[in-house]
Amino acid sequence: MRLERAILIVLDGCGVGAAPDAADYGDTGENTPNTLGHLAEAVGGLNLPCLQSLGLGNILPLQGVPPADAPRAHYGKVQPHSKGKDSVTGHWEMMGIHTETPFPTYPNGFPPEVIRAFEARIGRETLGNYPASGTEIIKQLGMEHLRTGKPIVYTSADSVFQIAAHEAVIPLEALYRMCEVARALLQPPHHVQRVIARPFVGDSPDTFRRTENRRDFPLPPPENLIDALHARGIGVYGIGVVPELFVYRGFRHAERTQSNAEHHDALLRALQSDCAFIFANFEDFDMLYGHRNDPAGFARALTEFDAMLQELLGRLRPTDLLILTADHGNDPTTPSTDHSREYLPLLVYSPSNARGRDLGVRRTLADIGATIGALWGVSAPNGKPIEP
Repeated sequence: MRLERAILIVLDGCGVGAAPDAADYGDTGENTPNTLGHLAEAVGGLNLPCLQSLGLGNILPLQGVPPADAPRAHYGKVQPHSKGKDSVTGHWEMMGIHTETPFPTYPNGFPPEVIRAFEARIGRETLGNYPASGTEIIKQLGMEHLRTGKPIVYTSADSVFQIAAHEAVIPLEALYRMCEVARALLQPPHHVQRVIARPFVGDSPDTFRRTENRRDFPLPPPENLIDALHARGIGVYGIGVVPELFVYRGFRHAERTQSNAEHHDALLRALQSDCAFIFANFEDFDMLYGHRNDPAGFARALTEFDAMLQELLGRLRPTDLLILTADHGNDPTTPSTDHSREYLPLLVYSPSNARGRDLGVRRTLADIGATIGALWGVSAPNGKPIEP
């Protein structure tokens, strides 16, 4: 049976064990990651019947999710190729882009020439300029921000320039304009991968909370599978952060949804659209729980996703291809609150499959793009198609 539609779902941050080059990223010792494996142990076992039936427990030992005797999906794991452990490099690699040179990071904050130029262009001084958790830095500097109106600039282990501001102090459109200024300013050698707007509300450190009005301003990607599909007239539907990561280029429809529940609703709408490739990111695992070292919340989000997935499977056509994977790890049980360099899960399912098989270890996420492109005879660079 010829497959006619592809749905790619990224479980943001759901790694399945330290990659061979994890030490190159500082993920060793007490920070040695295994996001899903450690998570399952920390909460006394996971309950994911739908993912179990597809073969998630066949990929790695997972307490509460034993291997399926007859997995419904092809299963395996992917060793990421690109240099980086973040959403941009992960999603880009899925679409055939290998990032061979890491983007710059700033473990000591941004150099004076960057911060001074940014302040001069926005007409005000800034606070912060050091690596930090986004929730912690607004607790530390939020009151001073309220008094002075100075935006909070910070970074992380990733290649990011983040700007936090209270929505009542710096309105959203003004914050987004500041991000556009930073994006234009941050050119080589300071070409950070993403500028991110981080608005928040509240009136004290105890009540400050980030809102869902985040917006990402990434570097534009090289030509990739989405461009090739668009050129062929094949509709692409982007959900969540996905359209932003590709600067909205090549998408017929794009929904910047902000939570797993919203992503799920958008995904069901996308199934009713005229698009043949649906590309969605479910980010709550990473954003709400991985970065905050919250195993219980992470496990709860997986349980909720499993129920959503069960509903999705019931709406698939026999000619659909569903691929589940991740973009990086984010182990909530290690001392680190940063992304982790891990193998990534891979489940490839179609209702027309009789039974899944072991895919072993794929050497690049670009195999996913190659598999999707092959449905329409469109080649994707750097990958080898998986036989559906």
